[in-house]
Amino acid sequence: MNILADFRTHRPATLADAVSALAADGAVPLAAGTDLLPNLRRGLGQPAVLVDLTGIGGLETISILADGSLRIGAGATLEAIAEHGLVRNAWPALAEAAAAVAGPTHRAAATLGGNLCQDTRCIFYNQSEWWRAGNGYCLKYQGDKCHVIVKNDRCYATYHGDVAPALMVLGARVEIAGPAGRRSLAVEELFREDGAGHLGLERGELVVAVEVPPASGWRTAYAKARIRDAVDFPLAGVAVALRRDGDRVAGLKVAITGTNSAPLRVPTDELVGGRWDAAAAETLSQLVRKTSNVLKTTVTGVGYRRRVLLALAPRTVDALWQGG
Repeated sequence: MNILADFRTHRPATLADAVSALAADGAVPLAAGTDLLPNLRRGLGQPAVLVDLTGIGGLETISILADGSLRIGAGATLEAIAEHGLVRNAWPALAEAAAAVAGPTHRAAATLGGNLCQDTRCIFYNQSEWWRAGNGYCLKYQGDKCHVIVKNDRCYATYHGDVAPALMVLGARVEIAGPAGRRSLAVEELFREDGAGHLGLERGELVVAVEVPPASGWRTAYAKARIRDAVDFPLAGVAVALRRDGDRVAGLKVAITGTNSAPLRVPTDELVGGRWDAAAAETLSQLVRKTSNVLKTTVTGVGYRRRVLLALAPRTVDALWQGG
């Protein structure tokens, strides 16, 4: 049985051509393909055309704007972001998140746009065609029910991107090009809590760049837990931006990944103005618990993943706090 889609490829030279090509039925964007191509080999998706974005000049550029903001083209590789001196010094959470993705060969090819827009994952979805046919197709693709929570009309596949939560705590915005022109969204507005439709992109739209404001006065970090240190998607990932004023928390932003169908900000306003101590750490853990929705979407147990997440968030804040 041939499960590989019968598709053609198109390699536009301009952004306008790419937008036009992506507006066609069955068109799917392709950058490095580190997420898309393994799915196609498993029979997950039937694109009519793959729109190869690697021929568009300028999408790989990393630059500092006049106001001190950082602009990164969607085609910049994760390796380039992780190793960029200014990014590492001024926006360390972003460099750490990019460096945490997979292994070095993946990071040398994988792009910022691809990591942001990667597909959600689930043990009932990321399987071979034969496995899915034998065990029943799921709501995310070809089926009519979610096997994670059966009596439900939405998909609970999990988002595991590393870069998104770092960009969220840094206050970044994503630039999108489409048939109606260009628009800008806060990174968190790019996502929806639906595993089968987790991106808020319209037909023909694609991510062009990300802009990150100056992070002066903030300490930032990204931490990730996974089974195999150089390969796996995160069991849980936590990004933190902390501003300290003496023994008080002057500002705190936390975002999580690997737990829900979208990366999410954790509400932390009640911790601002207080001390960072054991009680505050416990409060943060409870806020993370309320925000997250860890379900049976990976082979690792739900209880273990939840404990890892609840420990990782206050530990990351504590490391930044102890750093000065």
